Formats: sequence, structure tokens, C-alpha cells
Amino acid sequence: MATIVEVKARTVSVPLDNPTSFSNRQVLKRDYAVVEVVGDDGHKGIGFCYGGSNAGRLVTQAVRELLKPVLLGQDTHRVEGLWRKMYQEALLHGRAGSVMRAISIIDTALWDRNARAANLPLYKMLGANETESVAAYASGGYYLEGKTPAHLADEMRAHVANGFKAVKLKVGRDSLAEEEARLAAVRDAVGPDVLVMMDANNAWRDLPSALAFMRMAEPYDPYWIEEPFSPDDIDNHRRLAERTPVPVATGEIEAGRWRFKELLDKEAAMILQTDAAVCGGITEFRRIAATAASYGVEVFPHWFHDLHVHLVASTPNAPMVEYFADDQVLNFRRLIDTQLSCDNGRLMLPTSPGLGFDFDADALARFAVDDWQ
Repeated sequence: MATIVEVKARTVSVPLDNPTSFSNRQVLKRDYAVVEVVGDDGHKGIGFCYGGSNAGRLVTQAVRELLKPVLLGQDTHRVEGLWRKMYQEALLHGRAGSVMRAISIIDTALWDRNARAANLPLYKMLGANETESVAAYASGGYYLEGKTPAHLADEMRAHVANGFKAVKLKVGRDSLAEEEARLAAVRDAVGPDVLVMMDANNAWRDLPSALAFMRMAEPYDPYWIEEPFSPDDIDNHRRLAERTPVPVATGEIEAGRWRFKELLDKEAAMILQTDAAVCGGITEFRRIAATAASYGVEVFPHWFHDLHVHLVASTPNAPMVEYFADDQVLNFRRLIDTQLSCDNGRLMLPTSPGLGFDFDADALARFAVDDWQ
């Protein structure tokens, strides 16, 4: 038996090279909370999450002040039990948001630590469904100053040339005519056989606006419409799902299996985008994915391909990883020492133990907001 002897966290803030826009907000930097959990056998595990564009220290403080005391001295392999203890400890402080992200990164660190101790890649520790590679879709298509539909088309065409059979672009910021020009350019660039996902990032407040967009978009055969409304507006997700043949996808900032069950029960989403760094960690991700499987629903994890490649490889109803080809948006890539290999639109599974990478100590120090503690 190994026991937890150290839990430490810090916050890093990484600026974007170029201001990058979604449908209704602009991002200038990204805050990340990072964690290390060490057992008395010397094996260490790491966890991480996106802490927002500001105040990422809220996640770090939750690790240090709320959850760390629950963990010290505990058996490192008591993952389910520790999840329950952390969740119970956090009840009064928030069962979602920053506190659940803190639970998520600790849970991830425990799984990583235990897989390293067992000398197994994480996906094998979890019970592999795939052992060599997993399919990925190329995520991008952000709004940038001066970026025309032709530029967007070139971006997506390049992804297809690199072997990707699915691509994603942002939608919902501009007028219907401007949005149609973007979507038409992408479909023309990638051809009829490539999947084209649309990500609205909570663009619409009402059903008529969303329906107007979907009526425009449907002839271009999109694969899904992602986050059309606020994540709390589950009923409008359901209403839209009833009125368009395009699958509705959501769940990237949802937390806990109960909220996902509500989405499934209300038939508000045909595709879940559960993020293990948000929903409650690897432990909770697996519960959510198993629940979704019983409804015949697939899970396409959101963001952090370095983590989710392991979960897609070990989850039969998770067919594809969201992949970012560079570090311009997912600039977390600058904080780690190993990048995944990609071949013909598939991500090669790591062969080293655990997650298959470590934090780059110099990069953490360069972008640090605070020290390890």
C-alpha cells in the first residue's frame, strides 16, 4: 500500500499570442491550475485544468485549503473513496465550477500516479479499448482580426490535407449572411465527405435566433451544433434538438453525473462533450460515459487532447478526440515536455507510464502566478 504524503498546487497564466474570439467573448490569456500528488513509494502523479481567463487561483486555493487535508495519509489507490470524501467536503463551497475542477485535477493526478506506479500507460490502467491510436478531429476556426472566409477555408483545407476526416469551426458571432459565407467556404474547401462540426459557445439567448441559424446551416450538412445556449438553459437545448436534424452537442463545462443524466433524460443532447478536467475527473468521466452508453449516446471529450486520448482509448462510446494542431489556443501545450504524435488524422497512444508526459519546470516557472505549495 502507498499513502499520499504530498499534495501541492500552483497557478500559471499563459498569454495568447493573438487575441482570439468566440461568438460572444474574447480571450487574451489562459489561467491553468496544476497539481502534483506524491505517494510514500516515491511515485508522483500530475493533474491540471483550465481555470478561466482570470482568477485561476480560485481552483488552486480549493486544492490547497479545502481538499489537501482530506487526502494526506490516505491510500493512493482508494480513488473512489477519496472522490466521495472530496465531494462531501466541497458540498457547501460548490458542486461545480472551480471546486469541481479542483476535485477533477486531484482525481486525474491520482490515476496518473497509480498508473505510473504500475508501469502502465493510463489507458491500459483504465482498461484499453484501443491500444495503438485513436481518431481525432481538428478543432479551430476561431474568429481573428482580418480573418476572411477564404482564410478559414484554407485553415480547414490544411487539416484535411493532414489526414483529418473531421474539422470544427466557431459560429454564432456574425450576421447570418456572414456566417453562411464562412460555412459555405469551409464545406467547399473540405468536400462532402469530411465531418464539419459547429461550435456556438452559448451564442443564442432564445430559440428563434438559434433556429434561424440552423435553417441557414442545415443545407451544408453540419455534423453537430455545439453549445447553442447557456449550459443552464437545458430546455432550449431540448427544444432545438426537437426542431433540427443536426445533432445538438453540449456538456463541456458541466459537472457531475446528475447534470448529464438530466441532459440525457430530457433528450437535450445527442452528443455529450464531457471534459474530465471539469466534470469531476477521470472517475466521474467514466461514470458519465457509462450512463451515456445506456442511452445510446456517444461522448466526444472537450479539449485537453493529452488527457482525453487516454479516455477515448478506454471508452467504447467515445469515438474521437478533439485535437489542436498548434499552441495558439490550447496554449497548455507550452507547459508540458512531450507532445502527442499525429498520423493521418489519428493520435498515437503514449507508451510510457501514466499520462505519458510531465510538466516542463522551466515553462511553469516562466508563467507562474504563485509558487508550489
